[in-house]
Amino acid sequence: MSTASPVAAPPSTRERVLLFGAVAFTILAWASAFVVIRGVAPDVGGGALALGRLIVGALALGILVLAQRRWVPPTRRDWARLVLYGVGWFGAYNVTLNLAEHTLDAGTTAMIVGIGPILIALGAGLFLGEGIPRWLAIGAGIAFLGVILIGIGTSFADSSERPIDPIGVVWAVVAAIVYAVGVLAQKPMAGRLPASQITLIGCVIGLIACLPFAGQLAGELAAAPPLSWLGVVYLGVVPTALAFTTWGYALGRMPAGQLGVTTYIVPPLAVVMGLIFFGEVPAWLAIAGGVLSLVGVGLSRRTARVPAAAENLPE
Repeated sequence: MSTASPVAAPPSTRERVLLFGAVAFTILAWASAFVVIRGVAPDVGGGALALGRLIVGALALGILVLAQRRWVPPTRRDWARLVLYGVGWFGAYNVTLNLAEHTLDAGTTAMIVGIGPILIALGAGLFLGEGIPRWLAIGAGIAFLGVILIGIGTSFADSSERPIDPIGVVWAVVAAIVYAVGVLAQKPMAGRLPASQITLIGCVIGLIACLPFAGQLAGELAAAPPLSWLGVVYLGVVPTALAFTTWGYALGRMPAGQLGVTTYIVPPLAVVMGLIFFGEVPAWLAIAGGVLSLVGVGLSRRTARVPAAAENLPE
């Protein structure tokens, strides 16, 4: 006969609301980033835009961390993860994403980057010991099919005017890979180190990695219109400083694979925002893909029910 192991208390209503709000804000902010990047791309190059975004983000995060007055010293292993996180997600991801959107529209780019959550779920199962639950696999697969439909619909809609650029696709795929690497490097620190602190350190490391683009940034911003300046500030404050912090908060409270799959909502939102701000009319296939992505996200959050009798079996 064995003593049952203690069961963690279920989250309170307040905690569930905060977690939902953090995930929702992150998704909306990141979806808007695809649209803003496309709007700024004609005036500011990929590397320069990444550096400008990270400078603004680091300043905003510095203020946030100072206001919280809490600093947890990272361990030596944490610093190794932080370097990988900062160079990968903040540096390489931002540069490659910006380069992709110089030739791809926001919806198509978001669709391709949408393979990132699949890589996160697989990586978390293989390297972080989270496993790959049945409903996560089912939901991820369905949502990914939806993302593919979005890409196909967007491609057909644009094919008569501008074919999909293969170089842009390559940059978007690289962005998805380094995005997944960044999340997997961040997960072991989430919940142990403050989310804003992790984000600040990652942002500063990414900024340092992007310093070679400083001359390009200065020259292009000098000739850029005020709206592009505003776009750089927005990207630094909202999708970077705030959204990466809310992402870190959520990552410390739910599995990386499950949280990653929720970002499948980003491509449908990016398509809708592209319609609103750029007049891009999604094809019916893209709309169907958006609905399918939402269904997949919902299924991924289901958990397998354990029969009541099985809970009391001896160990």
